[in-house]
Parts: sequence; structure tokens; C-alpha cells
Amino acid sequence: MKEDVGVSAPGQDSGRCPEGGLVPNVLHDALEAMSPVVEESTLRSGLRRYLSAAQLERLEAVTVGIAGAGGLGSNCAMMLARSGVRRFVIADHDSIEASNLNRQFFFEDQVGRSKVAALRDNLQAIDAGIKVTIHRMELTEANVDAVFEDCAIVVEALDAVEGKKMLAEAFMGRKEFFVSASGMAGWGGPDMRTRRIRDVAVFVGDFASDIASMPPMAPRVTMVAAMQADAVINHILGPCRPEQK
Repeated sequence: MKEDVGVSAPGQDSGRCPEGGLVPNVLHDALEAMSPVVEESTLRSGLRRYLSAAQLERLEAVTVGIAGAGGLGSNCAMMLARSGVRRFVIADHDSIEASNLNRQFFFEDQVGRSKVAALRDNLQAIDAGIKVTIHRMELTEANVDAVFEDCAIVVEALDAVEGKKMLAEAFMGRKEFFVSASGMAGWGGPDMRTRRIRDVAVFVGDFASDIASMPPMAPRVTMVAAMQADAVINHILGPCRPEQK
């Protein structure tokens, strides 16, 4: 989806010299016609209260890949979009079910739809200028490189241990940054933690709970999704410091 642009119209009135004679402003009109003005979104306008122009540009320049559009992926994408990230590649093969609504960034009228298509719509409802490339497919060793080839950052948001392992082996040390998660089931439970591997990867979660034996509930799932989004923003912008703007 292309970002909406508004093209300024050539001036209707020509300039006037001090003596009152008409001076055609052909060059001015031509430059206006050649320079489209990008209309700033409401979200971006609001973000200017908190972020500098340079910070917004850095967030907008990065393409973030998200493997999985469930509880982790949909919420992580939503938080990144609200924080100023505007380019995504999202892959998932699944459709939305009623049992997903307790923790995923979807709505009742979207049940039955492709997760990636519905998530694209939801992100663009936040800001119509957000660019989302979607792949409705199951990720495998054979296709992950091609799916995320244009992404500097890849977020692992899969359910199965095998998928998490496959993504880590595919991208750790090969992409600019890799973010993964483990342990977010139930309620209460162990504290959430962050493990960093130099400047190339971050792992978040409680590293203990398992959705195979405890239900996936919104509070802990979205906590981990938020930690993933925060790790991405920290990597792009660097540590947040007082009066950094």
C-alpha cells in the first residue's frame, strides 16, 4: 500500500512587482508541482511530542520481520507500529479462531480470516501509511531466508519449540538483530527476564512456563510481546536517556 501523498497545486496568482506589473512565477509553480508533500499521519504527528525527527526517521527506515501473527507477533507488531515503526514483513499460515481473541490483536468480526491479512488491516487502522508485506505460509528452513531477506531485524513469535529453534539457527548472527521469546503461560508465575547475546540477539520470557500445561492468558503473553517490542526499539534508537529528545 503506497503512502498517501498530496501534490501541491501550482499557484493560481502570479507575483506582482512593486510597480504593480505582473511577474509570472513559472519556476515557483514548476517546483511546487514536482515536489509532492507527504501528508503526516495523526499518529506520527502525535509521536513528535515524544520523539525527535531523527529518532522517527530511524524507526521508519527499518524493516522488521515478524515470524508468527499470534499472541506474540500481533501484539508486538501493534506496539512497534504505535512506537513509530512503519515497515513490516509478517508471516503466518493460520486463521483467526475464537480461542485467539483472549490474547491476540484481533476482533470478533475477524474470526475465520487469515491472521496476516487481518493484522495488516489492524496496523493500517492505526496509521494508513504503515507498509505491511504479508506471507500466508508455514515457515520452514527452505523459505525463511527469502521471506525475511529485506529485514534488518527478525522477531521470532512462533508457538512450537522446533520453530523457535529453526528461526534462531537461521538468523542469529546473520541478521542485524534477532529477538526470541520463551515462557509466558498461565498467570502469576516466575518473573520475566531478558537475556542478551552481545549486540546480536535478545531472548525474553520467564524461561519456565509452558502453554502445553498452562493456558495462554493476555497479561503474560502481552508482557512478553511488549518486551520483544521494547528490545527492537532499544536496538534501533539506543538506550533512552533523560531529555534525550
